[in-house]
Amino acid sequence: MSDQAGSGELKALQAALAAEHAAVYGYGVVGGRIRAERRTEARTAYDAHRARRDALVREVRDLGGAPVAADAAYALPFPVPDSEAAVRLAAELEERVAGVYSDLVRATTGGRRREAAGVLRETAVRAVRWRGESVAFPGLAERDGTAAGASATAPPASASATPTA
Repeated sequence: MSDQAGSGELKALQAALAAEHAAVYGYGVVGGRIRAERRTEARTAYDAHRARRDALVREVRDLGGAPVAADAAYALPFPVPDSEAAVRLAAELEERVAGVYSDLVRATTGGRRREAAGVLRETAVRAVRWRGESVAFPGLAERDGTAAGASATAPPASASATPTA
């Protein structure tokens, strides 16, 4: 692998890690507001994002990088006062994470690409479950600027939340 390809892969892994940090934070908010009948679904998603975050930390280290740290807090794309807003936030988190994994698919090859494509599929499925509808190409809607609120929780050029002051 060339240094340029390796640095592009590491950059995409770091962006995915930043998105997973933000998703873990966001699901903490979701879990505090979601109705009891969807709490298990929220917990399952939270656990999946924590597991991916931990795996990405290892992958970044394996490539010789220093994993990006989680921010202390993240700005949410909208207020989350109730369960309905928590469901919207969960869908938004999944869509934004899907965007970052779309970038990771493009930046990688082989097994890492297959893994990223699998995570992209999982996040797209969770987004559909939360939102109740799908998009034709998950992870790409944010790229054309048509996704609602596409910047409020994006990490550098992608899909997580922005730190608050």
